[in-house]
Parts: sequence; C-alpha cells; structure tokens
Amino acid sequence: MKHFITYITILTLAVMTMNAATPRKQIIGNFDRSASNHYAYPYGSDVDIPELTPAPAGYEPFFLDHYGRHGSRWLTTAKTYERPLQQLNKAKEAGMLNLQGELLLRQLTLVDEMSRQRVGDLSDEGAEQHREIAERMFRNFPEVFKGNARVDAKSTVIIRCILSMQNETMTLRTLNPELQINTDASYHDMYYMGWGYGEDTLANDLRKSVDPISNGMYDEYLHPERFIAQLVNDTTWAAANLDGRQLMRDVFDIAGSLQGHHWFNDINLYHYFSNSEIFELWRLKNIYWYIHWANAPQNGNRMPFIERALLRDMIQKADAAIVTGERGAALRFGHETCVLPLACMMEIDNVNYSCDDLNTLHEQWQDYNIIPKACNIQMVFYRPVGTVGNKADDILVKVLFNEHEATLPVKPVSGPYCRWTDLKAYYEKKLDTIINWSVN
Repeated sequence: MKHFITYITILTLAVMTMNAATPRKQIIGNFDRSASNHYAYPYGSDVDIPELTPAPAGYEPFFLDHYGRHGSRWLTTAKTYERPLQQLNKAKEAGMLNLQGELLLRQLTLVDEMSRQRVGDLSDEGAEQHREIAERMFRNFPEVFKGNARVDAKSTVIIRCILSMQNETMTLRTLNPELQINTDASYHDMYYMGWGYGEDTLANDLRKSVDPISNGMYDEYLHPERFIAQLVNDTTWAAANLDGRQLMRDVFDIAGSLQGHHWFNDINLYHYFSNSEIFELWRLKNIYWYIHWANAPQNGNRMPFIERALLRDMIQKADAAIVTGERGAALRFGHETCVLPLACMMEIDNVNYSCDDLNTLHEQWQDYNIIPKACNIQMVFYRPVGTVGNKADDILVKVLFNEHEATLPVKPVSGPYCRWTDLKAYYEKKLDTIINWSVN
C-alpha cells in the first residue's frame, strides 16, 4: 500500500506539472511539438525519462511484449514537397514573389532535391532513435535479455519499419551476442501488424466518414492571408492564383518534418509562421489525429477496435511465454496508426479520452505526447525469482508508454504493477465485444 500511495503521489505531481504548462505554452516553448506525428522521439535525448519503479520484492522481469512505430522518416508523399514549389514558382514567373518568398523557394528546393527517391524512407535520425531505445530496453530489463533469451521480432512490410526493426535488433545483439533473434516481415502477419488488412478493411471507410469534419475545421479556422502576404508583392493576385491554405499547410508539414533529419539542422522554416499560426495549425492536426484514429465520438468510438487482432496477439504471446517460462521478447514494428488505436484499446493513461467538443480537445489530449516518431508500448512481465513454467496467478505486469510508466484500467497491486490475470480478463472481455463496422 505504501508503494501504491507513493506512486499515485508522484503521478499526481506529474499531472499537475503538465497541466501547469498549457499546450499553447508547450508548443510555443518548443515548436517541434507542433509537428504532431512528425515530432522526433524526444525521450532519452532532450527530455529525461523518469526513473522506473522497482519491482515488488521477490519479482524479476522475464518477458517483454512490444509494439513500436518506425523512427523519423521522410514525408510519405512527394506531393507535399512538390506542391509548394509549384505555387511559389508560379508566383515567381508572374513576378509576384518578393525576397522572403525567394528565400523560402530556395530552401524548399533544397529539401525537395534531397527527398528525391526517398519518400517514406527511414531517416538517419530515425535509425538512431531505435538504437537508443534498444539500449535503454536492455539496460532497464537485463533479466529479459539474459543469456540465450529468445527475441522474436516482426515488422510490417514497409521498408522504414523493417529498418527500424533491424536497427533495434542489431543493437540488442551487439549488447548480448548470445541472444536468439529471429526477424520477419510478411504479408502473412499484416492482418494484425498493420491496419487495413484482413478483417478490418472497412476501417478506411470509417476514416473517410470523418474527413468532412476535419476539412471543414481547416476551412473555418485556418487563415493564410498573413502567411501569404509575407511572400508576395500583390496579395490580390495571390488570392486569385494561389491556394494559400494548401501552401501554408504544406510548408508547415515540411517545417515539422525537418527535425527528423540531421542533414537539415541549418534550415528552419518555422519563422515564416506566427506563434498563433503555429498553435492553430497544430490544434487542427491534433483534431485530425483524434477523430481519425482515437476513441472519438465522431467516429462512433470504434477506431480503437481495429487493433483487436494485435491485442489478441500480444495476449497470446504473453501467455505462451508464461507457460514455457522462456526469457525473451516479442517485438513488433509498425506505424502510429496502429500505436494510437492500440493505446486507446488498452486504455493507457488518458489516450482513450472521449470528447464531443473538438475546440477544447487540446486541453486534455495532445498528439505530440502520444505518437511522436518511434512511439512505443512495452508490456513487461514479472514472475517470482527462481520460478520457471509459471502460474498465471503469480505474474505481474506493467506497461511503459513511450518509456514512461503508464496507468492501466485495472487496480494495481503496487505502483504501476498489476496482476496479469486481472488485466487479461479486462482486455478479453473488451475483445469479446463485437461491433458493427458499418459507417452509417
């Protein structure tokens, strides 16, 4: 009980500290956060990770069940790089581009040239993020990766995810050459490794059903007039000939993505935006991620359930490790479009928050805290020291979300530690809920 009270006290203080710094202050204090899902994984570098709570006396970790997103990457569509160049070149050819516009055109041209044939690829920093996560995972749970422990690693078939897996597993092998590591990436496993395959093909229709909401909010709240005026000689010409809203959004996406590349340390595009514009662009993107991928009333609170096959796999892998008593890990590498609904499904921290008023959403739910590049969920299983071939009743589990100890939907035994039988029963009851995938 003493450990539990201490844990709750620390958690309460952390929440109070976070609330003291409003999202607006957090964004203005670090523009990189405004990049939403492009926010480069901050933990372990410029943001300290809290010290982990020791396991209850007599317990040690033996298995780690994981799903993680790929690291920082190039943008996934060439159009985002190309569209602003087309618009700015159009203004230049008409003699309407001023010196500020010329500077932006040169900067975007350089970025576009560097991006050629790299769309969607893992970046140099993205690979580094996974090497560092592997090092901390090994350091935090040495018992899991002891001796010839087995590591079963799977990736979606997307190359940036495969390379993220390879960077993480190669680091683990370097730290312990005795590890038995198997890596795989196959369409065979995509029904649970990545959304949009197998039983959940209608998830796309569900997402499309909320597109008008986010598109309408961009139309209502995004005003590009000041942004465009700094780039051109004639705002009347620009209003008639340029898509100012699209240009503003594309430049902002590129600005946020540059933090994921060591190559672009000398290019900063944020100065083209006012503080208010940066916050508003983030707020609208935050709404986009929420209604498309989270536990939002606007999608019928159904999106979390697209990851029911993934959660089932995590439960099955954990149960198998408990029965056999083998040390090791099940590592999975995919996308934020899996991590976010999975975290909602698992009811980790406040990720499962449900809100009707989208204009106040940002006060309680911030995407940069949830789905930065390389975001990850680690379920760590503990057993009494010296036991092999375990009884499920003896197993404890805690969850790290982006390497921070997380709250879960069942009562803990001590600090962040829950009984696996309690958590499994809660999730299995939830998984047994059959929902209608009709978007109507």
